[in-house]
Amino acid sequence: MEGRELAMACAKALSEKKADDIVLIDVSEQTVVCSYFVVASGRSSTQVRSLGDNVEEQLEKKYGLSPIRKEGMREGRWGVLDYGDVVVQIFNEESRKFYYLERLWDSGRNVERYTD
Repeated sequence: MEGRELAMACAKALSEKKADDIVLIDVSEQTVVCSYFVVASGRSSTQVRSLGDNVEEQLEKKYGLSPIRKEGMREGRWGVLDYGDVVVQIFNEESRKFYYLERLWDSGRNVERYTD
């Protein structure tokens, strides 16, 4: 599965659980770590955990993919699901504003807002 296709599948799974402000950031020209960041917000720690669970469940069910690693989901402030070529980062609103990844990685043409 190509990076963009995987990023879109992650964004769709986030959207299904009503994530806020879903953004795909193409970082392929800025780092060798991955090709895309998918960033989204949840309104509560419970929703942040639910969003992460849904991404995991949907990618496993539809594509047989599991994250290489995951961090922070239990706390519900900032969770990371690493799928190799795509890294999904789910924040609560406060943490999203603090880290503001879009600003850090925006090159002027690589940030795309996801809409259904």
